[in-house]
Amino acid sequence: QVQLVESGGGLVQAGGSLRLACAASGRTFSSYAMAWFRQAPGKEREFVAAINWSGSSTYYADSVKGRFTISRDNAKNTVYLQMNSLKPEDTAVYYCAAAQHGLGYEGIHYDYWGQGTQVTVSL
Repeated sequence: QVQLVESGGGLVQAGGSLRLACAASGRTFSSYAMAWFRQAPGKEREFVAAINWSGSSTYYADSVKGRFTISRDNAKNTVYLQMNSLKPEDTAVYYCAAAQHGLGYEGIHYDYWGQGTQVTVSL
Protein backbone atom coordinates (compact mmCIF):
# COMPACT_ATOMS: atom_id res chain seq x y z
CA GLN A 1 0.00 0.00 0.00
CA VAL A 2 1.27 3.45 -0.93
CA GLN A 3 -0.21 6.74 0.22
CA LEU A 4 0.54 9.87 -1.79
CA VAL A 5 0.22 13.46 -0.63
CA GLU A 6 0.71 16.35 -3.04
CA SER A 7 1.74 19.87 -2.08
CA GLY A 8 3.01 23.05 -3.68
CA GLY A 9 -0.01 24.15 -5.67
CA GLY A 10 -1.27 27.70 -5.66
CA LEU A 11 -2.02 30.82 -7.65
CA VAL A 12 0.65 32.16 -10.00
CA GLN A 13 0.77 34.66 -12.83
CA ALA A 14 1.35 33.55 -16.39
CA GLY A 15 5.05 33.09 -17.01
CA GLY A 16 5.71 32.18 -13.42
CA SER A 17 6.87 28.94 -11.82
CA LEU A 18 5.69 26.44 -9.25
CA ARG A 19 7.21 23.29 -7.84
CA LEU A 20 4.87 20.50 -6.88
CA ALA A 21 5.91 17.73 -4.53
CA CYS A 22 4.38 14.34 -3.88
CA ALA A 23 5.39 12.59 -0.68
CA ALA A 24 4.88 8.84 -0.57
CA SER A 25 4.58 6.51 2.37
CA GLY A 26 5.94 3.00 2.34
CA ARG A 27 9.37 1.47 2.05
CA THR A 28 8.91 0.36 -1.55
CA PHE A 29 8.63 3.83 -3.11
CA SER A 30 11.82 3.35 -5.11
CA SER A 31 10.29 0.38 -6.94
CA TYR A 32 7.36 2.39 -8.34
CA ALA A 33 7.14 4.37 -11.52
CA MET A 34 5.61 7.75 -10.75
CA ALA A 35 3.58 10.19 -12.80
CA TRP A 36 1.72 13.46 -12.71
CA PHE A 37 -1.71 13.90 -14.24
CA ARG A 38 -3.99 16.91 -14.27
CA GLN A 39 -7.66 17.61 -14.67
CA ALA A 40 -9.11 20.97 -15.61
CA PRO A 41 -12.76 21.86 -14.97
CA GLY A 42 -15.03 20.20 -17.50
CA LYS A 43 -12.18 18.23 -19.05
CA GLU A 44 -10.89 14.70 -18.79
CA ARG A 45 -7.85 13.85 -16.74
CA GLU A 46 -4.70 14.01 -18.85
CA PHE A 47 -1.16 12.73 -18.56
CA VAL A 48 1.51 15.32 -17.78
CA ALA A 49 4.78 13.54 -17.02
CA ALA A 50 6.21 10.24 -15.78
CA ILE A 51 9.47 8.95 -14.38
CA ASN A 52 10.77 5.43 -13.97
CA TRP A 53 11.84 3.91 -10.66
CA SER A 54 15.45 5.10 -10.87
CA GLY A 55 14.84 8.48 -12.44
CA SER A 56 16.82 7.54 -15.54
CA SER A 57 13.83 7.81 -17.88
CA THR A 58 11.27 10.57 -18.11
CA TYR A 59 8.33 11.23 -20.42
CA TYR A 60 6.25 14.32 -21.02
CA ALA A 61 3.06 15.37 -22.70
CA ASP A 62 3.75 17.54 -25.73
CA SER A 63 1.89 20.42 -24.10
CA VAL A 64 4.41 20.67 -21.24
CA LYS A 65 7.63 19.48 -22.90
CA GLY A 66 10.41 22.00 -22.39
CA ARG A 67 8.54 23.78 -19.58
CA PHE A 68 7.98 21.07 -16.95
CA THR A 69 10.52 18.76 -15.35
CA ILE A 70 9.72 15.64 -13.34
CA SER A 71 12.27 14.30 -10.87
CA ARG A 72 12.40 12.07 -7.83
CA ASP A 73 14.40 11.63 -4.65
CA ASN A 74 14.07 8.04 -3.52
CA ALA A 75 15.85 8.77 -0.25
CA LYS A 76 13.05 11.20 0.58
CA ASN A 77 10.22 9.16 -0.96
CA THR A 78 9.27 12.21 -2.99
CA VAL A 79 8.59 13.01 -6.62
CA TYR A 80 8.61 16.58 -7.93
CA LEU A 81 7.18 18.51 -10.82
CA GLN A 82 8.97 21.75 -11.60
CA MET A 83 6.68 23.91 -13.72
CA ASN A 84 8.12 26.92 -15.52
CA SER A 85 6.67 29.37 -18.03
CA LEU A 86 3.19 28.59 -16.77
CA LYS A 87 0.22 29.37 -18.96
CA PRO A 88 -3.46 29.86 -18.08
CA GLU A 89 -4.20 26.57 -19.83
CA ASP A 90 -2.06 24.80 -17.22
CA THR A 91 -4.75 25.59 -14.64
CA ALA A 92 -5.96 22.28 -13.20
CA VAL A 93 -5.91 19.98 -10.23
CA TYR A 94 -2.64 18.09 -10.38
CA TYR A 95 -2.46 14.51 -9.16
CA CYS A 96 0.51 12.26 -8.58
CA ALA A 97 0.20 8.55 -9.17
CA ALA A 98 2.28 5.43 -8.56
CA ALA A 99 2.52 2.32 -10.72
CA GLN A 100 3.90 -1.05 -9.70
CA HIS A 101 4.46 -2.28 -13.23
CA GLY A 102 6.46 0.32 -15.09
CA LEU A 103 5.58 3.54 -16.89
CA GLY A 104 2.35 4.29 -18.66
CA TYR A 105 0.50 7.18 -20.19
CA GLU A 106 -2.98 6.11 -19.19
CA GLY A 107 -4.42 6.63 -15.74
CA ILE A 108 -5.66 3.06 -15.59
CA HIS A 109 -2.03 1.92 -15.50
CA TYR A 110 -1.49 3.51 -12.08
CA ASP A 111 -2.34 1.80 -8.80
CA TYR A 112 -2.27 4.62 -6.27
CA TRP A 113 -3.32 8.26 -6.44
CA GLY A 114 -2.98 11.35 -4.31
CA GLN A 115 -5.79 13.71 -3.46
CA GLY A 116 -4.60 16.43 -5.81
CA THR A 117 -3.36 20.00 -5.51
CA GLN A 118 -4.86 22.99 -7.28
CA VAL A 119 -2.74 25.04 -9.68
CA THR A 120 -4.25 28.26 -10.97
CA VAL A 121 -2.46 30.41 -13.54
CA SER A 122 -3.80 33.91 -14.05
CA LEU A 123 -3.21 36.31 -16.93
